[in-house]
Amino acid sequence: MSLESLRNQIDTLDDQLLNLLNQRMELVRRVGELKRSTNAVIYRPEREKQILDRLHEQNNGLLNREAIEAIFLEIFAVSRNLELPERVAYLGPEGSFTHQAAESRFGAMSTYVALPTIRSVFESVETGRVRFGVVPIENNQEGVVSEAVDLLLEKDLTIAAEAQIPVHFTFATKAENLTDITHIYSKDIAFRQCSKFLNDSFDGLKVEQVPVESTSKAAKMAAQNPNSAALCSTIAAKLFGVPILFGNIEDSNLNRTRFLILAKDFVNQPSGRDKTTMIARLPNTDRPGVLAEFLQEFNLRRINITKIESRPLREGATFRYWFLLECEGHATDPDLQEILNHHAAEVKLLGSYVRVS
Repeated sequence: MSLESLRNQIDTLDDQLLNLLNQRMELVRRVGELKRSTNAVIYRPEREKQILDRLHEQNNGLLNREAIEAIFLEIFAVSRNLELPERVAYLGPEGSFTHQAAESRFGAMSTYVALPTIRSVFESVETGRVRFGVVPIENNQEGVVSEAVDLLLEKDLTIAAEAQIPVHFTFATKAENLTDITHIYSKDIAFRQCSKFLNDSFDGLKVEQVPVESTSKAAKMAAQNPNSAALCSTIAAKLFGVPILFGNIEDSNLNRTRFLILAKDFVNQPSGRDKTTMIARLPNTDRPGVLAEFLQEFNLRRINITKIESRPLREGATFRYWFLLECEGHATDPDLQEILNHHAAEVKLLGSYVRVS
């Protein structure tokens, strides 16, 4: 079979795909009309998971699960924009890893608002200026993002979903040689995560590491100073036109960051693979065994706790703490619901949502 014949077959299939996608979007439009008439929520992560699971189970072709998810998550995002365009805030600036995480869930067509701080993302969702907000919550190499965790207690928002992306840093510069570089810009955490590369590449050279607010800011500054460089994302380097000299320079290729998608009064239906996040402000935490007794309730019901983080209460002069806790299961599961009801005065439910991993 000739190349021309194969290309003609591909063209025919592309025509069929376009026709099928338009048929799907017409049904989506009608679904949107029904949802608007009942004030139903447009973004349904658990429904998207059901579709992806079904497609994966029946797939017998060359596409793997990751490829299917990449294609259909973009289709879902386009569909949501037809139903009801949503504004999504994220920790900016444009080109940040959080921007990348937001687009992984809401697609390239959504309306994005880059904000300068995690607090401003929370406040934009809280005041209704945007429907969703995307913030980093933890990195598997560096731990939690304390500001985001603390704001979960302070603000009255819910977690609609989570996202995880691999973090790959590039070394971008306009300099011809490493010896010409006098300054390297990046976020403080990036210097730690790329320390081996920096030590190996600049051993004996006098180079100042300059912390800035974001890796995107680093790329912008490197674009303005030919004797500088940036540790940044590929998207940021391309955005500001800084040539990439080295890629994937992070110490660990297992480096991943987890992000939360925030909303107001958002409730997911059970998907069968859920995670629940809550805040526990237990009374009398200075009494021996209070935390252990609370955790034992999960153990007795065989509910797997996947994370617990203590944070200072900042009330009075004593050392007292509240706890961010995550566990497997949905808040409507009978055993977990029993715990939540029993501790209704001490526990703030942040949300149940589809578990990514």
